[in-house]
Amino acid sequence: MPSTSYPVAVLAIVFTITLALRAVPFAVLRTLRTSVIVRRLSVWMPVGILAILAVTALHGTIAAEPHATWFARLAVAVTACVHLACGRRTILSVGIGTAVYVVLVNAL
Repeated sequence: MPSTSYPVAVLAIVFTITLALRAVPFAVLRTLRTSVIVRRLSVWMPVGILAILAVTALHGTIAAEPHATWFARLAVAVTACVHLACGRRTILSVGIGTAVYVVLVNAL
């Protein structure tokens, strides 16, 4: 059985690393607020997420069930429409689009 100093040293190292990883974002927060890259990411990230969701949904359905492709396309269209109509709320549009797809696949 290891001596008491070994677990204490391990816990001290883990504590230090965890504290540092949690503190770094707050330390660079002021720099990130004025960053051009962060501003661009905040504009393009939701669009990128929706594009990845659409490609993944369509690719997965084409490979698994060809007749479900139309359901996926309809769900992607609903997602895009809700996203544009409801003030670009990503979680709302993805949630509604996913619900439409699940209902179509399970009901028909």
